Amino acid sequence: MKKWHDLHFRTAPTRHLNLIQVERLTCSSKRRKQPPLWLVWVGFELCPLADVWSQYARRFGVDHWYRFAKQRLHWTLPNLSTPGQCERWSDLMPLMTWQLWLARDLVSQQHLPWATPQTNLTPGRVAQSIFAHESEDWLSNTTTENPRKVSWLAIGSKKKQEKHLSHCQEAVFSP
Repeated sequence: MKKWHDLHFRTAPTRHLNLIQVERLTCSSKRRKQPPLWLVWVGFELCPLADVWSQYARRFGVDHWYRFAKQRLHWTLPNLSTPGQCERWSDLMPLMTWQLWLARDLVSQQHLPWATPQTNLTPGRVAQSIFAHESEDWLSNTTTENPRKVSWLAIGSKKKQEKHLSHCQEAVFSP
């Protein structure tokens, strides 16, 4: 491990940072050499190097939460117009995560066939189970008298649909 003290950004000379280079001593793959890892510590006081690595290891939980918030909770989906709206929407993300975390005892697990069952559900598995529960309710509300129709030709004009159907019939019924 190497470190450089009291560096600064070119465009912000008053912003001090420390640069740390971490190199692997043993490589798990014999064919390729692992590149060094460069870490930046912004601020005046740098904690001991042994603690820097433990702080760096904490990033995995944070990275996974950001991915969960963006993909499952649709953090980046709405097109909000003011910074205040964006801040309020961003403030809701941890609250939704906590609600999913606290609801883990209230749902029964609905795992995918290839997924292994878990005893302690994550917020992602809780959201998946809630969605499966809601879809079961949706399906049970349909009746045979008024079934919901799903059209695979929903896009396009009537002429295009008729033309497509006639081509399909020709392909199927041709001698």
